[in-house]
Parts: sequence; C-alpha cells; structure tokens
Amino acid sequence: MAHTNSPVRPSVARHGRFVAAIVIDSIGTGVFIPVTMLYFLAATSLTLVQVGAALTMAGLLALPAGPLVAGLIDRYGTKLVLQAANLAQALGFAGYLLVGQTWQIVICAWLNSAGRAVFSGCYGVTVTALAAPGQRERWFGLLGSVRNLGYALGGLLSAVAVSIGTHGAYAAIVAINAVSYLTAFALMRSVPSTRPEVGSDAAGGWRRVLRDRRYLPIVGHQLCFALSLFTLNIAIPVYAVDVLGLPGWTAGAVFTLNTLMVGFGQAVVVGRLSGRVRSRVLVVGHVCFAAGYLLFLAADRVAVLALAVAVVLFGAGSYTLGEILGGPLTSTVAAESAPDALRGRYLALNQFAVTVAGTIAPIALSGLLSAGAAAIWLTLVGVSVLGAVLAVVMGRMVPAARSRIGDV
Repeated sequence: MAHTNSPVRPSVARHGRFVAAIVIDSIGTGVFIPVTMLYFLAATSLTLVQVGAALTMAGLLALPAGPLVAGLIDRYGTKLVLQAANLAQALGFAGYLLVGQTWQIVICAWLNSAGRAVFSGCYGVTVTALAAPGQRERWFGLLGSVRNLGYALGGLLSAVAVSIGTHGAYAAIVAINAVSYLTAFALMRSVPSTRPEVGSDAAGGWRRVLRDRRYLPIVGHQLCFALSLFTLNIAIPVYAVDVLGLPGWTAGAVFTLNTLMVGFGQAVVVGRLSGRVRSRVLVVGHVCFAAGYLLFLAADRVAVLALAVAVVLFGAGSYTLGEILGGPLTSTVAAESAPDALRGRYLALNQFAVTVAGTIAPIALSGLLSAGAAAIWLTLVGVSVLGAVLAVVMGRMVPAARSRIGDV
C-alpha cells in the first residue's frame, strides 16, 4: 500500500464552507455552555434546581435522536440531515429568548440537544465522504484543531458576557447563536451530498450493525477514550483546586494548555505520524493518558506548592498528548470500519458510546473523587489500560486499525 504525504490544505479549500460551518458550530458551543445556567437564572424566575432538572430532562429525551436519524442518513445522505440539525438548534436558541417556565426550557433545550446529537452523527459520515483515502486522519485532526480553537474563542466571548453580567449581555449571546446556526444552514447548502451510491448493500439495517462483533471493540474503545476526555472538564479542575489546594488559576492554566496543544498541535502531530500503524498509536495515546493520571496522583504527595503546580501541568500535558494522538485515529477507524451504505448507523452506535460516557462521567468521577486521589486516578489508569487492550484487539480484528496512517 502506498503512503501519501500530500497536504490536506487543498481539500479544505475545496470544502471551505463545511469547515466554516464547523467553526461556527464550535464557537457557538464554546460561548454558550459556560453561561447556560447564568442565562436561565437571569432570564427566568426559576431556581437553579429547576433549571438543572429541565436541562437534564431535555438531554435524556434527546438520547434516541442520533440512532433514530441514522437510518435517514443512510437513506438520504447527510446534507439534508445536517441542515435540519442546524435549523433545530436555531429554533432552540431563538426559543431561549422567550422561555419563562420549566417545560419551555425542556422543549427548547431538547431541540438543541437533539440537533447536536444529529450533527455529531453526521459529522463523521461527512468527513469520511469528503476526505480522500489516506487523508482522513489529517482531516479529523485538522477539524479537531479548528473545533478546539473555536471552543476557546467562544469561551473568551462568554467570559466577556459574564464580566458584563447583565441579562442583555446573555441574551445577545443567545441571539447571536440562533443567527449563527442559520448561517451554518446556508453554508451547508454547498456541501456535496454524501448519500451512499445506488446499489450499495444496506441489507440488515440495525440488526446487521448490532450483530457485527468486529465493531464491538471499536465501540468499547470509544467508551474508554470518551471517559478520559470528560475527565478534563469534570475531575481535573476540582482536584487541582479543591483537593490539592492549588491556586484557582491552575485550573485555567490546565484548560489553556489543553486548548493550545490540541488547537495548534493536533494537525501537525497527525501529519508527522504518517506511516505508523493506527492501533499502535492508539495504545501510545492511552499510555499518555495513564502517565498523566499517575502524575496527578503524584501531585498529592508533593508538599511544595510550586512543585505541585508543575506536576499537575506536566500531567495535563501528558493527558493532552493522549487526546491528540487518539482523537483523529479513533474517528477514522470507526468511520472506515463501517460499510458505506450503513455508515450512518454504525457511527450512531459509536457516538452513543460517547453519550453514555457523558451521562455516567459526572456521577462516576465525582464519586471517585470524593473517595480520594488514589481511587479516581488509579481507576482511570485502569480505564486507560482497558482502552489500550481494546486498541490491540482492534489491531488484530479490524483491518482499518491495522492500516498505517496515510495509507491509500
């Protein structure tokens, strides 16, 4: 098999509007998530518990959206489904400007959650169709960098809104988000249709997907990888500030380090890994996760404040390297291991693993954190070991995982 080192930039130029839509989506996500609760508390008379319950209910109701829409993706392609997801989120954010009761938040938040789930299900299918074979890792790496920088920019904008602190500032963010999704809808009109070729074998549908034992290690690996990703937002800041007693800016420094490394380094690292076996790189990624967790644990034994901060930042660097190595390859293997005619369903199953991880991570990680440093970090080391084992299994069972990065 031939290796290719051709640049990814020409492909991106050809599909610039899709990339622009991804940027808009990531900025919108980054700007609203930090102020979500603040907005509803400022815009309504509801309590924190009522708002939290409404958002949780909306998230639960949106869980079936991805798997249900996967069949439409396989039948009609991603273009129309992507546009429908953008419209749903535009309506959801527009509705946020009018909400005043719990049930209204549930409906609008459901539109946003379902739209995001559908968008995530289409994302991998679209990238796989637009990117040429041998370029998919670079595409996923580049788009991962773009999305991370978009989240960071959105976070900066949200910080401005919080510093202003008025209902008008929060409402402006919501209105801009609604308009941004309408803009993304318009940009998606020029994205080529990714409908499977006529005559493609789609027989069996979901039954075939669920019986495909070869794909189960991929889904299990995705679950392990996603659990590690959620650790950044849920466990690391609380551990650094509340458990270790480090200065509050340490949590911000961890996020900044992660954002800069992923935003500016992921596409470069993937390009430098051309010719490496995918499954082996995934194993190294989990080793980096585990090394980061052990450094976090070691920080609990350090008495000197400055040294403890340094150990945490080194741990965050190792953790982020695991994210950089694993993110694009996990997406590529999952996409290329699915038959073209059923890729929507296969990737919906893989995305469901991410949803499950996001559902269990808050309670699981907070519970482990309350049990002590050893409990949480050694458990996460175990998750990384399991992820590495599944990567090895994928390398034996899944042709896409045995392939080398950049193979055509």
